[in-house]
Amino acid sequence: MQSKRTLFLIEVAVFTALALILDIVPFLSFKIWAQGGSISFAMIPVFIVAYRWGLKGGLLCGFLYGFLQLIMPGAWIAHPIQALLDYPVPFTVLGFAGLFAPAAQAALKQANTKRFIGMVTLGVLLGITLRFISHFIAGVVFFDSVIDGMNTWVYSLVYNSSYLIPSFIINVAAVSFLFNKRPNLIAVTE
Repeated sequence: MQSKRTLFLIEVAVFTALALILDIVPFLSFKIWAQGGSISFAMIPVFIVAYRWGLKGGLLCGFLYGFLQLIMPGAWIAHPIQALLDYPVPFTVLGFAGLFAPAAQAALKQANTKRFIGMVTLGVLLGITLRFISHFIAGVVFFDSVIDGMNTWVYSLVYNSSYLIPSFIINVAAVSFLFNKRPNLIAVTE
């Protein structure tokens, strides 16, 4: 039991660090807005932990990644609540993909690729939707549209969708491909 807990902690730490590295390496993260928001591979490690360790692992990895982003140079903070809504909260909620981990693991054991990809898609969709909601609220409450005359609600919707929709597609493809090619990676062994 102790070795499984140690493995859990090591994997969460390693995948959190990997997420941060994937976010800060320039050619692995495509910044599309000067104010923040990028299409990157950084969420993939959080989803990997969520599908390996379930809800607890996904939430912890996401929280740590979001906290590290908050304390990194370049974090833009207008208000303490905005800081929470743009950093720890949206990355923590990515871990809710872990709710689909048991079904995804079972589908892989049964070699049911279609069901497995469906479970990955649903989990990633849930995580990214919750992340979107957090960023959207922060955008509406704490930021004005930088485009004169544009409604703040519409601006926040367009702004956050512009990088989260492509990120959703990349994450579903990457996580599905990884675990489909190496199904033994999704099962935690002692």
